[in-house]
Amino acid sequence: MRASARRRGLALAALTALTLPLLPAGPAAAATRVQGMEYWLDDYGVREAWGTTRGAGVTVAVIDTGVDASHPDLAGAVVGGTDVSGIGGADGRTPVGEDSGHGTMVASLLAGRGQPGGLGVIGVAPEASLLTISVGFGAGPRPVDTEVAEAVTWAVDNGADVINLSLTRNTLDWPESWDEAFLHAAEHDVVVIAAAGNRAAGTEIVGAPATMPGVLTVAGVDRRGVASLDASSQGITIGVSAPSEQLVGAVPGGGYVTWQGTSGATPLVSGVAALVRAAHPDLDAANVIERIVATAEPVGAEVPGPLYGFGLLRAADAVGRAVPAVTANPMGDLAEWVRVHRRAAVDEPADGADAGAAGPAPLPSAVPRAGADPSGGVLLPSAAQLREVGIPLALLLGFGLAATGLVVFAVRELAGLRKAPKMVRVRREVPDPVEFEAPPRPE
Repeated sequence: MRASARRRGLALAALTALTLPLLPAGPAAAATRVQGMEYWLDDYGVREAWGTTRGAGVTVAVIDTGVDASHPDLAGAVVGGTDVSGIGGADGRTPVGEDSGHGTMVASLLAGRGQPGGLGVIGVAPEASLLTISVGFGAGPRPVDTEVAEAVTWAVDNGADVINLSLTRNTLDWPESWDEAFLHAAEHDVVVIAAAGNRAAGTEIVGAPATMPGVLTVAGVDRRGVASLDASSQGITIGVSAPSEQLVGAVPGGGYVTWQGTSGATPLVSGVAALVRAAHPDLDAANVIERIVATAEPVGAEVPGPLYGFGLLRAADAVGRAVPAVTANPMGDLAEWVRVHRRAAVDEPADGADAGAAGPAPLPSAVPRAGADPSGGVLLPSAAQLREVGIPLALLLGFGLAATGLVVFAVRELAGLRKAPKMVRVRREVPDPVEFEAPPRPE
């Protein structure tokens, strides 16, 4: 993600894409080596999950720079597509923008078919179907926020069961046009999966769409399963972690690259979502996500936490383990968030104040696991409760405190209280208390 891309406000979540230094020259020769580099197939239980399903019958939309469907590893994988950038091919199969190979790399990790003889890149869900929607990321004439909203809506309306978003807006908030598009996905039972972003690329904390309730956010880990220092951001909305380093993917023209970033971790999780949907076609989106987060391998004392979310992806367990059903998306409810937080912008009295001056609404967080205290142990009022009772309560308290102060003052004056100065202990925002001399009463 280049600095110019960051200035545009929406960028690819990939950190880097470097040509494979160890492969022989030429796509055909390179194909002999890459599948052996896909360590996640065994380490994360993908091959084991293939004993149950390889994703047949499930459609995944890749909203990205476009997918080169002519790559040998993607033969037959792409079944439809469109362009929302204004500069690509009508079917979404013409790579566009500065990092035009990005979408093809993502698609290969998700649903690559490989080649006969065990060659090439094979995806996590190698029998799933792909839709490709090409986005310009600032290279086209249209606003990128508008492109993404249209891309999500098109994917839902054209049969997507899962949507992969290996991109970030680099802001906690998102435009209202995304409310409608992502609510459309939720209403049509589509699983939406997004990248957390990469710290080395300037995304210190997760940005939208990874901050949106209901979206399964993917963080990145290195080959040891440790949170990636460069190739993953952190934040309270992270759902699951997957490999984001030492990745290998296909690029337009038949070649291959090594790369790193949560852009690559995300299609690995989207592939598992496709496997779950294929193995459990009766499950709704909330329970597909629940199977992924509930079977993740916990890491650290805080689960979910800002580095790993619920833990490391476990494909075979997500597909095959018994998981109790849920009635709500474990990553939150976008409809409720919109009801509470967007309402504040339209309910303000018309007194000339800027309704948006208060800044973005609070960052949503994942729904706590069953049995957890949703308040974190402290009973706090909701935003709606504060809006309803905050101002009246403040007025009552103000009048009460003023009246009390007047009574105390009168009593002290009548009683002739004139005590000598004393030492008063006051705690400031420093570790140790500070002592100072104070008068017996306010002046």
